[in-house]
Amino acid sequence: MPVLVVTGASSGIGAAVAALAVAQGWQVAGLSRRAIAPDGVRAVACDVTDSAAVGAAFERIAADWGRVDVLFANAGAFPRADTIDGITDEEWRQAMSVNLDGMFFACRAAFAQMRRQDPQGGRIILNGSVSAHAPRPRALAYTVAKHALTGLTRQLALDGRAFGIAAGQIDIGNAATELLAGIAAGQDNPEPMMPVDQAARAVLHMVSLPPGSNVLSMTVMATNMPLVGRG
Repeated sequence: MPVLVVTGASSGIGAAVAALAVAQGWQVAGLSRRAIAPDGVRAVACDVTDSAAVGAAFERIAADWGRVDVLFANAGAFPRADTIDGITDEEWRQAMSVNLDGMFFACRAAFAQMRRQDPQGGRIILNGSVSAHAPRPRALAYTVAKHALTGLTRQLALDGRAFGIAAGQIDIGNAATELLAGIAAGQDNPEPMMPVDQAARAVLHMVSLPPGSNVLSMTVMATNMPLVGRG
């Protein structure tokens, strides 16, 4: 069976993707700090901000299952909301550590494994955000990190060509997760939401493409959320 690694698999979009992939016949390893994952998913304790831990996790998965076919780099966090002058150095570094460094470490480990395995190749999918197109108010650190992921995705897609490694980014708008529900609870006019399983199905479409095809960029969102134009 093909092997999928999901970071941030303990809840939300990561858990939904991992569960759906298992149902579709994938071997799935779910990386999370608490080593919690849906039924049928191999839970691996790993802090994505620790580069050594990420590298070791991928080495263990490849040693046990022979290869890594797909990475869904999903782990992320919403920092405290504020304007730029209210963001502390510590808050900025923490936001970058989880939302950018963690993505880099996971992608680097996956790329290295996909490059050296036989047959060579694989697919890397990054969970971006519609914030890379239209930011939320008072979300500077999160927005900056998600813009950076677009550059990371495109560079991976370019550099991966020689090794049969495809890369793509999915930008998800308002999937109904516990994390987003907490944000919506603090809004006077909460935006429309879509079921998280629909986001997972979009990811699995990208995951399941044959090697010769790739989705470089996909946006999936609640139909009536105010993303395009004035909403």
